[in-house]
Amino acid sequence: MRIATWNVNSIGPRLPRVLDWLGSVQPDVLCLQELKCGTDAFPFEAVKELGYETAAYGIGRWNGVAIVSRVGLDDVTRGLTGEPTFEDKADARAIGATCGGLRLWSVYVPNGRDLENPHYGYKLAWLSALEATVREEQARGLPFAVLGDFNIAPTDADVWDIGLFAESTHVTEPERKALAALRDLGLSDVFPRPLKYDHPFTYWDYRAGNFPNNKGMRIDLVYADAVVAGAVTDSYVDREARKGKGPSDHAPIVVDLSL
Repeated sequence: MRIATWNVNSIGPRLPRVLDWLGSVQPDVLCLQELKCGTDAFPFEAVKELGYETAAYGIGRWNGVAIVSRVGLDDVTRGLTGEPTFEDKADARAIGATCGGLRLWSVYVPNGRDLENPHYGYKLAWLSALEATVREEQARGLPFAVLGDFNIAPTDADVWDIGLFAESTHVTEPERKALAALRDLGLSDVFPRPLKYDHPFTYWDYRAGNFPNNKGMRIDLVYADAVVAGAVTDSYVDREARKGKGPSDHAPIVVDLSL
């Protein structure tokens, strides 16, 4: 089985790229983030023509997540247990489903903005709700993984220049402790191989030179339980998908499993 995750940074303008990528890479399941569209506006029919069904969760402008599968799509859950709101508004940032015997979640963790912004506290509360949801999901007894844009660099090596980020979100101790809490539940960080350079960054800002000079971050992650992690035969960042005209600022992660 092949599973993947990709922050597409707006499914509308990125749809041709996503369809081409599905046709060439042919994942069994693709977790999507940052749809920037409402649930009803997702291009279900275009994806269906390639043999995939979709569960989407979107409220419009900024966030939105989906799971696209050609191996079944059952028991869909939208939102986390005890999920917080920001400024009394709900976000569409998490969706779970059972696909081909795997229980998978697509997540788009809040950015946090900066350390003095209330959005940072919202991010930490959201991560706590994610931990609670993972605990509940593990009780199902299915092989399990949570994939997506975590907006956290797990280590200093996952940022191209930690000196530039030392006082920023994405690298703070509380954020990294949230990832450690997931690992304490038995999940492993499925570390992908890069297709170029020596570190598998997944995000590069649009500013000129950042991508070709590999000034990136590894913030898109796959956290898997022992069954899924033990079945990994390959994992890589598809850097090719970040090239060309009008790409997302993120690249997909592809994970092959002997399941």
